[in-house]
Amino acid sequence: QVQLVESGGGLVQAGGSLRLSCAASGRTFSGYTMGWFRQVPGKGREFVASITWSGGITSYVDFVKGRFTISRDNAKNTVYLQMNSLKAEDTAVYYCAARPNYSAQFGFWGQGTQVTVSS
Repeated sequence: QVQLVESGGGLVQAGGSLRLSCAASGRTFSGYTMGWFRQVPGKGREFVASITWSGGITSYVDFVKGRFTISRDNAKNTVYLQMNSLKAEDTAVYYCAARPNYSAQFGFWGQGTQVTVSS
């Protein structure tokens, strides 16, 4: 089991920045690929970014490329999502997720943190 706790959400003006953090506990953190997802009311949860256990491979959904950066610190069991040039449409609940490196499914989820971007 992996327990995930997000932090860093809040209210920011359009064009501003926020950094989300996700602290993991439980199994060996380095054995997991980590991801960030987001969800708005009435819509499904959508993929935002992911990072492999070594940090060597990152993946982003098109609408955040060039604005968001995912990173991780395995010594601190923490993954980050740096969000720059925020837009009103980035408003959502952001979730941290983990999947074992051998699995294709993200099976562990945090409780989510609200990000609100005012226009």
